[in-house]
Amino acid sequence: MADSAPFDDPKRIAINRVYTGKGDEGLTSLVGGQRVAKRDVRIEAYGELDELNAFVGAARQTLVEIANPTERITELAEALLRIQHQLFNLGSLLATLPEDVHPRQPRIRAEDSAWLESMMDRCNARLEPLRTFVLPGGHRANTDLHVCRTVARRVERRVVALAEQAEVDGEAIRYLNRLSDAFFVFSRAVVPELGADEALWQPNAATGGDA
Repeated sequence: MADSAPFDDPKRIAINRVYTGKGDEGLTSLVGGQRVAKRDVRIEAYGELDELNAFVGAARQTLVEIANPTERITELAEALLRIQHQLFNLGSLLATLPEDVHPRQPRIRAEDSAWLESMMDRCNARLEPLRTFVLPGGHRANTDLHVCRTVARRVERRVVALAEQAEVDGEAIRYLNRLSDAFFVFSRAVVPELGADEALWQPNAATGGDA
């Protein structure tokens, strides 16, 4: 399938009931109908991906609720929404065995990783070079994005673990590797836009000594 081909229309999906009782014995269904244990590495992978999506939504909401946001803050909030859609597409792919993936099923594409790289380049061009490590802090938006960064790394580890047992689209792993880097850059980019200061690592502060 070409990268430019459209995905299937999600409007044909109908969700009428949230609970079914079918998972009461610790099993769940993949997209292809296979029943697997909820502790299965594939379930762990897309379950933690769902957790990441929730954290990205929280980070986006923090940005949306900022009074009088700059153009760059608004742009970043829109980028986070795009990432949420990409993560949902990736979840669809992970919830499907390779042999059951439909040609028009949502997935991560090369252009998604390329877009993340372009966003990072644009943000980095406006930032001062780092002279030390940074800590989460300075503004709630910064800390929210650092949470996204660390959870993205955890998701990447889970997907790599899945790839050791089953076929996983290489673009998915590449995207997740780029994504945690992007959250780090975004966490730095919001600080000057909000008139805040980055929290810099000071080794001596750990013992109460002079920074």
